Amino acid sequence: MSTKVHVHLFYGADPRFYRKGDDIGCLYGYHHAQSEAFALTYSKDARESRPMRLVRRALKAALGFDFIHTWRNRAEMLRSDVIWTHTEQEWLSAALMLLLCGRKAGPGASPLLLAQSVWLLDKWPSYGIARSWLYRKLMTRADRLTTLASENAELCQRYFHRDATPLLYGLNTRDFPVTPPTEWKPRTPLRIAAIGNDRDRDWETLIKAVGNDPRYTVKLATRRRIPASLRASNVDIALFSGIKKQHELYDWADVIVVPLRPNSHASGITVMLEAAAVGKPMVATDVGALRDYFPADEAAYVPPFDPQALRDALDRLAAEPAEALRQAQAAAAGLLARDLTTQHYAMQHVRITREMLNARGQASAPAAPTQQQRAAPARESRGGL
Repeated sequence: MSTKVHVHLFYGADPRFYRKGDDIGCLYGYHHAQSEAFALTYSKDARESRPMRLVRRALKAALGFDFIHTWRNRAEMLRSDVIWTHTEQEWLSAALMLLLCGRKAGPGASPLLLAQSVWLLDKWPSYGIARSWLYRKLMTRADRLTTLASENAELCQRYFHRDATPLLYGLNTRDFPVTPPTEWKPRTPLRIAAIGNDRDRDWETLIKAVGNDPRYTVKLATRRRIPASLRASNVDIALFSGIKKQHELYDWADVIVVPLRPNSHASGITVMLEAAAVGKPMVATDVGALRDYFPADEAAYVPPFDPQALRDALDRLAAEPAEALRQAQAAAAGLLARDLTTQHYAMQHVRITREMLNARGQASAPAAPTQQQRAAPARESRGGL
């Protein structure tokens, strides 16, 4: 019999509606785990009135997770053997639902809960006594903790005295096929693209580094509000939504910059994966365990809050085109060598799920190999992390 896995995602990521018509499967690539041994279901978005939407969002703001969305999906979750989650907003909510439904933790507990955290560890020191107590209580229902960065995994041990498994996030190579560059020539002025909506993007340092300097022209794509005091004549701020628009922005750029505030959750890694795939050299702030994904020879790393260091890194790339090309080629090769893809990301979940089931004495049958595994068995045999 196959293992029943329920993938619990945020409201708005229902595979039936997310990018409908693009046939991308599940957001984050969990669908790659579907096989004869693993049968996947996904959380569904309920149609709701405007007043109900306001109530759901208000409760989400109060709790820090979307409990109403989870409660609506409880039947499918309770029928599963394992629940996968992508962020703490999903697993905290799932843990509360399981406890309220009498599905407590312990030997033979079902379903198992695979709890992945992203922002939780960064925010933890700011939480008050009540929220910290609640989240610790809910964590007792999490059977396995995972993160997307080694720094977050270390913080799990520091704050909760529990081990966490760092996983490597991956790129959807259908949207961004890996194309190693064969040449790189900077234009004048140097074209800089910066993309992202994460709370830890440091637009201020980027604009201080290159704003109002005619040697650079910048396109900044974000939904975040940029203060009027940071506006600059050579910085175009807009939202480039959709894969086509993102590709147009990457094609336009000479260099991709990922400016960040200190964090522990690999903020900016999606943009770095995309930049590596399209063959653009990168400058990134050296925070958040980004080196888990791209070591120092594959990206130019700079200290946080240092406009001069950021500007110097850009100038070095422009002054040494051959080195910039080598860096971009190394990043593309590294992406492939480490298999930083959504397929591999899903298979890491398969491996961990088997470990969880084995620990419970309920091992599943071997999964049918994916097309990627058949094509590159040696790469998969390394174990994933």
